[in-house]
Amino acid sequence: MLVLDMDDTLLTDDHKISELNKKVLLEAQTKGVYVVLASGRPTSAMTAYAKELELDLNDSYIISFNGAVISQAKDDLVLFEQCLTIAQIHDLYDYSVKMKTHIITYLDGEIISETDSEYIEIEKEITGLPHNKVFSFKDYVDRPAVKCILLEHPDYLKKVEKDLKTEMPHLSIAMSKPFFLEAAQHGIDKAASIKFLAEKLNIHQSEIIAVGNAGNDLTMIEYAGLGVWVDNVTPELRDRANVIVASNNNNGVAEVVQRYILV
Repeated sequence: MLVLDMDDTLLTDDHKISELNKKVLLEAQTKGVYVVLASGRPTSAMTAYAKELELDLNDSYIISFNGAVISQAKDDLVLFEQCLTIAQIHDLYDYSVKMKTHIITYLDGEIISETDSEYIEIEKEITGLPHNKVFSFKDYVDRPAVKCILLEHPDYLKKVEKDLKTEMPHLSIAMSKPFFLEAAQHGIDKAASIKFLAEKLNIHQSEIIAVGNAGNDLTMIEYAGLGVWVDNVTPELRDRANVIVASNNNNGVAEVVQRYILV
């Protein structure tokens, strides 16, 4: 199984799959390798890429929302889903107000927030989802949701990350971009979802390659038999993988496939 983070890993900076990455990933699947996309993105913001790579035709899978949802690429059937409770989401909102960050969640295929922010604009661009700016976040979010993101300037958000992990140790907290601090239910991360899939498919941990670039990829990089960073990895994480390959803009994923699969 080859598990790929999307933004800043598989995708170039303009959110595309390079022709070389696409070519070798299609070839890898002809050799019986499951190619799995694992992203913080909502599922709907991943399906077009999955189809471009023919994951639907090869009975593969999508891990979305940082591991909170696992679905089949061919029919969107959800195999696993774990949400934050309403109380947890409201606690995160109160915390974000206290710490003066923006906060978003997702309901009915929309990004929900009480505020506008340049960082929310980036999330809109990445996901293609509409932004529903509501009068009262807590009144509007009246049911469970898969995750929340706190958004603010990277320098400040790094301090918030450390504080939030202390304040809410019962949640899974990880940075997906320097300005995105993600919160999900306890035990939810990319590694846990990969383990779920691997057991379903009878694939041994040693037969898994994971490729990523950021803090929310760290669990899968450390879990996989071969953990790989692309060269544009968050600097403080560089020594936490087995291998570093070329950057997301220089076909790093293709390098992994050519070195370890198409041999």
